[in-house]
Amino acid sequence: MAENRPLYLGPRLRRLRRELGLTQQGMAADLAISPSYVALLERNQRPVTADMLLRLARTYRLDMAEIAGDEGEDYARRLAEVLRDPIFADIDLPRLEVADLAMSFPGISEALLRLHQAYVREAQALAEQRSAGPGVDENEPVREAQRFLAANRNYFHVLDTRAEDLAAEIENAGGATQWLAGKGVRVRFLPPSVLVDSLRRFDRHNQQLLIADTLDAASRAFQIATHIAHSVLRAEIKQAIRAESFSSRTAAALLLRALAGYAAAAIVMPYTAFARAVEQRGYDIDALCALFGASFEQVAHRLTTLQRPGDERVGFFFIRVDEAGNVSKRLDGAGFPFAAHGGGCPLWTVHQVFRRPGEIVTQWLELPGGERFFSIARTVRGGATGHGAPRVLRAVALACAAEHAGRLVYVDKADPARERPTPIGVTCRLCQRAECTARSVPPIGRDVLADEYRRAAQPYTFAES
Repeated sequence: MAENRPLYLGPRLRRLRRELGLTQQGMAADLAISPSYVALLERNQRPVTADMLLRLARTYRLDMAEIAGDEGEDYARRLAEVLRDPIFADIDLPRLEVADLAMSFPGISEALLRLHQAYVREAQALAEQRSAGPGVDENEPVREAQRFLAANRNYFHVLDTRAEDLAAEIENAGGATQWLAGKGVRVRFLPPSVLVDSLRRFDRHNQQLLIADTLDAASRAFQIATHIAHSVLRAEIKQAIRAESFSSRTAAALLLRALAGYAAAAIVMPYTAFARAVEQRGYDIDALCALFGASFEQVAHRLTTLQRPGDERVGFFFIRVDEAGNVSKRLDGAGFPFAAHGGGCPLWTVHQVFRRPGEIVTQWLELPGGERFFSIARTVRGGATGHGAPRVLRAVALACAAEHAGRLVYVDKADPARERPTPIGVTCRLCQRAECTARSVPPIGRDVLADEYRRAAQPYTFAES
């Protein structure tokens, strides 16, 4: 038998009254009740009776189901999600108590939800400001450029479709070198010493594109495509940036370079052909490298951009770090929580693959809020080849939502780690997992105990309140 619960609609009734532009006295007159009774209903000090529900529906021509919809269940679900935050881990929160709070006190439930949202936003802003270091503006150009790319989910439709058209023209011409020759531009491969240590330089006077001959084939192709993007797609790139205002010229310059790289990848790996191939090959990055003549990092980068409306593929978050843990690139194609400043958790294997260079390492991850992801990480080398040439070893990682991981060839469905994901944090400042032994700094909002009489396994122990 269904349980008969009193129906409290205080916040919803107040919202309805305000939407109708009524005072409590005006609504009371419409419903033939006293203003004090309206006030009691809005404060959830009186339940809404069946008769009152009918009056509301008739008077304001509303759907009764819409008025009486179970707002409590929605509050209970949202509260349960918030209370999974590890900051509440040491508090006994029975499910029935949460449900009773949501059903009986929706106003307080809404207040708690808003308070937690404000706490999360402020904690993120403070963590970002502290990670930037003293004297560094939180609107620092690199972060500003990252936020712009994340806001667009790293997909730019006009740029991508125009690049795809260009790729078809280039293929019909027999390749990028031949296509440029048809435009009066000669491509030459020269030693870096001749190029004054440049990897790519355009000699406008002689109409020559000069490329370092020490680059591998994938890097040569990408540099040529980048030149084409800068010269042919300049208007489209600037149009994408022009719609925004930036705090400095540096941020705009960084985005100009980033979008030229985006367009170059779209020329080398045209959307339709690439999207079809990723599904056929199960997102096998090495196979895609061979098919499109691209590097591991280039393919991983391109995988974050497959968000064309109506033809979306698995959304990925991309990160690149060096051996010191410095993050040199973040790209977000799926709106993931670590888009702003994630990637610093040492438990993520992106920081451990330096011990296994060239090997793909997979990992199941779980954030403090319960969100689960699947990660692919591998080292990549940058710079020119040749004896004595400076080479940089970095690690790149892709992460996708756990529910989409089954489409990837890297997933072993029998892997027991799938049910026991590695608990990681976005950054130590925002991670409230008190038991973490890999923590580098205390989280925002927690008081650290002095540990005068004991030493715990974790670096810090926290007061319960």
